[in-house]
Amino acid sequence: MEAAFREHGLPERIRTDNGTPFAGNGASGLSALSVWWIKLGIVPERITPGKPQENGRHERMHRTLKAETASPPANNWRAQQARFDQFRREYNEQRPHEALGMATLASVYGGSPRRYTGRPGPVEYPSDRDVRMVAPGGQIRWHSGHVFVAHALAGERVWLEQIGELRWRVWFSFYEVGIMESGRPGLLPPAGGAQ
Repeated sequence: MEAAFREHGLPERIRTDNGTPFAGNGASGLSALSVWWIKLGIVPERITPGKPQENGRHERMHRTLKAETASPPANNWRAQQARFDQFRREYNEQRPHEALGMATLASVYGGSPRRYTGRPGPVEYPSDRDVRMVAPGGQIRWHSGHVFVAHALAGERVWLEQIGELRWRVWFSFYEVGIMESGRPGLLPPAGGAQ
């Protein structure tokens, strides 16, 4: 991913399914990869579990890729890679795409103006935010106990936004991690995702 970000810049969002390494267990659904993306300013956007049709364009491209390069597969890895390279050149540079008015992908692609500058530092928050450090076990201290937030956020800082007498939104940078209710040991799923 770092090589792709260096060459093409940082996307605004990355849409994925809910599998490893894109998503983690728990109400937040965060993984180490999605936490890194958030620190880079990328919104992790996941499809609804069990709804692959929400990623239909991607699934359709995979079907075309498999049909043209791997059915049947090549005899060795080098020959298989040559098939993939040829497919990529044709798909991007020669094949017109109906959704693009019959233009090629390469003729309309420009990369992202957001440059990748290396590994991000810690997330900073304004001084008026109620900030909590996530412990190695994925919990934050809350009143006289702990609330589980996410293993992937261990060592990171999150902030709390009170939204009711006994309810708080938990945020990591711009990303809504989940809803915390007084008396619950863990989070409820987030209400809206990115802010």
